This record gives sequence, C-alpha cells and structure tokens, in this order.
Amino acid sequence: MTPDELFENFSYLTEWEDKYRYLIELGDALPRFPDEDKTDAHKVEGCQSQVWFTVQKQGDKYYFNATSDAHIVRGLEAVLITLVNGKTASEILSLDLQEAFLRLGLGEHLSPTRRNGFFAMIGRIKETVS
Repeated sequence: MTPDELFENFSYLTEWEDKYRYLIELGDALPRFPDEDKTDAHKVEGCQSQVWFTVQKQGDKYYFNATSDAHIVRGLEAVLITLVNGKTASEILSLDLQEAFLRLGLGEHLSPTRRNGFFAMIGRIKETVS
C-alpha cells in the first residue's frame, strides 16, 4: 500500500471504531517478525507496550519491520512503515510524521501514552536513518 492509499482509506472512515478496526487490520498484515529480533537492541524505549523495530538498507533506501505485543500499536507501526518504507534517509527525515498522524485522525482518540509511544517510534526511525 502506498502512503496516498493509506490516507485515502482513512479518509473514508469517519467513526473512531472503524479507524480502530482498520489499524488492527493493518497491524495484522505486517510481515512476521522473527523472535530472534526481539532483543534490547531492537526495542523502542518510551512505549508502554513492547515494541521492536528492525531496518534493512537496500542501496540508499530503508525498509523497516516491526512488531508489538499490543494490536493497536502494531497498527500504528504499520502506518509508520507505510509512510517510510522504500525511502532514502533524506526523504524520511523530511517527512512530517506527526502531521501525518493528525491527518489520519488518530490524535484525538489515542491515549497520551499511545501518542507518546507513536512519537517514540518516529524518533527511533529518524535516529536510525540519521
């Protein structure tokens, strides 16, 4: 799925319950995350849930994989991955991922701890490509 498709799909969802279900579907569609990658080196600090990210660089483009022990967080990971995968470091660093979060209509319905975790994941991605 492209970022444009992601925004379009969310634009059709007017009720929070529908967005919530869609986030869970997105998280369920993430590729399998190997158990051996669930290490402290891949763990994202600042999240209430257990969150792990890995990255592979192919040429000058980055590809992330992620998992969490919480369904909604896996959905948030899927959103981030959709927005950043296949991009160069400069493209990723120039993205306003916080604005994307608001544009998707996620800001007003997630708890402060989930929002903080989402922003911690953004920080981890940007730190990785810097």
